[in-house]
Amino acid sequence: MKEKPYKVKVSVSLDEDTIEIIKQLAEQDDRTFSAYINKVLKDHIKESEAQNS
Repeated sequence: MKEKPYKVKVSVSLDEDTIEIIKQLAEQDDRTFSAYINKVLKDHIKESEAQNS
């Protein structure tokens, strides 16, 4: 069985309007704020890697 990746706490500064949009999108996707940001970043990395290969 695959282990969950270890999570590391980080601190970032975001614009207030960006935070509100992320909160809304996370709720629509039934995810926590952190889980949604993690998903968006992973998706972006995969897309970026695909474009660069």
